[in-house]
Amino acid sequence: MGRLLAIDFGRKRCGIAVTDPLCIAANPLDTVRTCDLEKFITAYCSREAVDKIIVGLPTTMRGEPSESQQWLRPAVARLQKLLPDMPFVFSDERFTSVLAHRAMLDGGLKKTDRRDRAMVDRISAAIILNDYLSSLSSFSSTNP
Repeated sequence: MGRLLAIDFGRKRCGIAVTDPLCIAANPLDTVRTCDLEKFITAYCSREAVDKIIVGLPTTMRGEPSESQQWLRPAVARLQKLLPDMPFVFSDERFTSVLAHRAMLDGGLKKTDRRDRAMVDRISAAIILNDYLSSLSSFSSTNP
């Protein structure tokens, strides 16, 4: 059984999170420059068993595609070509940055640490992955 990996895609940086090998909990992994995303993901997938990649899908409050998708979709298409056997799943990422800031505040981080955008990206990726894991457990508990 492999890990699940999540990407919080941004034009400059991407937050990365992974589950433990049993896919119980999501943890922030790293923040990489978007131009290095393909190299980072392919290298990680060659070192670790990854069963699926969850990609945060930016949408508007009305559920319509946001402007960011014009950069996201081509990047995911390139990753799919590099990892043709890897399933990719899109997951709603609305409010993840707000939730990440809230988690940092609740965690007692100093104001200067809360301004670290790379940390926000990593935590956002972990939130995307935790939401995905929650949706799986909700689905399995209602459908035996």
